Amino acid sequence: MRHILIVLICYSGFVFGQDYTLFQKTFSDLTQASKITDPIQQKEALDKSWNELKKSKRIPLVVNDSVLFFYRGDGNKVQWTGDFNGWGYDKKFNSTGENFTGSDIWYLKSSFPKNARLDYKIIINDNEWLIDPDNDQQQWSGVGVNSELRMPGWIEDEALTPHENTPHGKLESDLLLKSKTLGYQITYSVYLPANVNQLGKLPVVYVTDGYEYIHPKMGNMITVLDNLIASKKIKPIIAVFIDHREPINRSNNKRMEELAMNGRYLQFFTDEFIPKIETSYPAQPDAASRAILGTSMGGLNAAYFVFAKPDFFSMAGIQSPAFYTRPQIYSLCNNPNNTKVKISMTSGVFNDTSEGGQKMKGILEANSCVYTYREVNEGHSWGNWRNLTDDILIDLFGNQ
Repeated sequence: MRHILIVLICYSGFVFGQDYTLFQKTFSDLTQASKITDPIQQKEALDKSWNELKKSKRIPLVVNDSVLFFYRGDGNKVQWTGDFNGWGYDKKFNSTGENFTGSDIWYLKSSFPKNARLDYKIIINDNEWLIDPDNDQQQWSGVGVNSELRMPGWIEDEALTPHENTPHGKLESDLLLKSKTLGYQITYSVYLPANVNQLGKLPVVYVTDGYEYIHPKMGNMITVLDNLIASKKIKPIIAVFIDHREPINRSNNKRMEELAMNGRYLQFFTDEFIPKIETSYPAQPDAASRAILGTSMGGLNAAYFVFAKPDFFSMAGIQSPAFYTRPQIYSLCNNPNNTKVKISMTSGVFNDTSEGGQKMKGILEANSCVYTYREVNEGHSWGNWRNLTDDILIDLFGNQ
């Protein structure tokens, strides 16, 4: 049995790090500029400080564990909302900014762990949500684009960067299967590693929310697979990406129904989908070679699949699992007579699913499952999940 637990909790308030001179100077300059009574001179002084911040890409201004969010524009109230306050649900976090009196510049002071990465937006007058116009760092989500706060100790995983000399696998996109079990069409895509015809039968990972895992600005998993296979960090594998959107109406996403411990959806996999894949591609036809991977509701689904049908899946990648939506998942997993499976599970600690992850970790440990559990200083977002996908793949398919 192996496990890793990383717990790094956020905290609020404004705590200067060792190098706080930049904070002091910036704050002092803006405060003094706002007090100038002559409107023209005041604007010139504010513009000078503001342009220095923008030119040096210091919005938000981050030093060590300390952050100054800034916004310049009209408004009677300015707030910052995001992973750090559960997008408004966590009322303990002070999200309302203050104004440099007499100016159009607003600020919010806070502090976070040095390796945190957080999505956020700005809210003007309680109703206008904005991407931070002065921050170039952005992260896509399933419902749009967010601004991104990267603390100085956060590092993007190198597996997410395409390498010029890395052999590229092939992606067969937007394939269709009419399911008799479900009564409707399913869209899916299949990744085949480079030189697949020379590799024999291969393990397979089935990936829910596949469209988002494939998307370069969300999961970027094709790049990760190419890099991990080329560097021999994992064995060559096939990846099957399931798209829950209706083929003829992409706005109709069935994920909340399909991934909610849905027995009929599991039957579709076992009776139709897996046989289809294994007759069409060089896939190893045994449970020991199959994994199921998903995030949020897909994480719940992965746990359900692997414990409900260990004769079909022996491995699961579980990211920020929405166990709270179906608490009966704990009873399903907490059975000493279960077939032992391999689990790789992750969660953020900023208003994510760490409480459920910790509870499931205890169940896995009590039942002698092979598992790895990671927590990071991030929220419920693709910025979190994409940076950990390589760790999960190495846990499940690593060349050990």
